[in-house]
Amino acid sequence: MPETRKMLNRSEFVAAARHGRKLVSSSLVVQIHNRGDDAHPRIGITATRKIGNAVTRNRAKRRLRALARDVLARHARPGHDYVLIARHNTPTKAWPVMQAECDRLMADHSRHQP
Repeated sequence: MPETRKMLNRSEFVAAARHGRKLVSSSLVVQIHNRGDDAHPRIGITATRKIGNAVTRNRAKRRLRALARDVLARHARPGHDYVLIARHNTPTKAWPVMQAECDRLMADHSRHQP
């Protein structure tokens, strides 16, 4: 697994949303953008106010960071940006189900890439 970096700038998140591929499950959305270089993969986490208050959003972000460590560690490719977006049930969904969903999304993406 290549070392990952954090996405910090809004422009990086916007580029992933505008030019990347979007993979959707019931508990999260993953946007994947190929930057076209061989640098470290970058990961961004987003939880908007529509999923709940600050406590709920922070729990969702903690769970998405854990998913990034567990699942994206196996699938991340150099030169790609991965944005994980929380959905309304991200904070409460059963952990094994979330892992399986994210793993399935990433495996589907890997199968369709050269």
